Amino acid sequence: MRLRLVTFNIAHARGLTPIQGLTSARKLRVNLRKIAKLLDRLKPDVVALQEIDECSRWAGNFDQLDYLREFADFPYSVFGINNRRAGLLNLSYGNALLSRYPIAVSENIVFGRSRIGEKGFLFAEIEAGGLRVPLVNLHFHYRSRVHRLVQLDRLLAYLRVKQRLRSTHWAVSPIVCGDFNTPGTSSDATSSLLSHLCDFGDYVLHPQTGRSFPSPLPTRLLDFVFLPPGCRMIHSEVVKSMLSDHRPVLVDFEVG
Repeated sequence: MRLRLVTFNIAHARGLTPIQGLTSARKLRVNLRKIAKLLDRLKPDVVALQEIDECSRWAGNFDQLDYLREFADFPYSVFGINNRRAGLLNLSYGNALLSRYPIAVSENIVFGRSRIGEKGFLFAEIEAGGLRVPLVNLHFHYRSRVHRLVQLDRLLAYLRVKQRLRSTHWAVSPIVCGDFNTPGTSSDATSSLLSHLCDFGDYVLHPQTGRSFPSPLPTRLLDFVFLPPGCRMIHSEVVKSMLSDHRPVLVDFEVG
């Protein structure tokens, strides 16, 4: 079976506005509709989103996932909220998935709850063509290598448990994607994750060329998809787009 996956940090739908909270709700909705049109053109089966808001004052106070799901015409979705704050300056945002196929299982893991700006990962199992495909959508800390490596340890511990408990149900080991906030060549979370995933098999990092950040004139590749053994006939690319400060990454592959 052939699957197409897109991972995209949409920056709370603010587009290229550098400061969060300065974009009107109308413009946020316009930008989300543009993202929906991009997804319609790319035709992914699954979309992994980072920095998407459920109901945040600084992002229009509406459910961005539900809005995007409707306009992009995806029947299935799940939110993984990493940050919540009530009151006048309410916040609720994190990672999310859109899917053409049923999402059989989902679980959200927050790396810590000490402050706003926390990162985490969303685990899901997608039912596609009679196959159970596990997927991790993650967002690592943007500034601190120490924090990223601690978060990496948390992710690996979680995957080892899931592998032991759930691997008999899976068509492949978990696909891991998202915003790693570090290039794949540096001695940091991305390259370390690739090394540790060897415990689960011969993973391959995609895309292997291109840059995704900042989107107008990208200088770094920060957004990746780790594909496990069993994924074949792979095509990957960084998609040219300026609907966020990140460019989306598309990976197309055969599984099963």
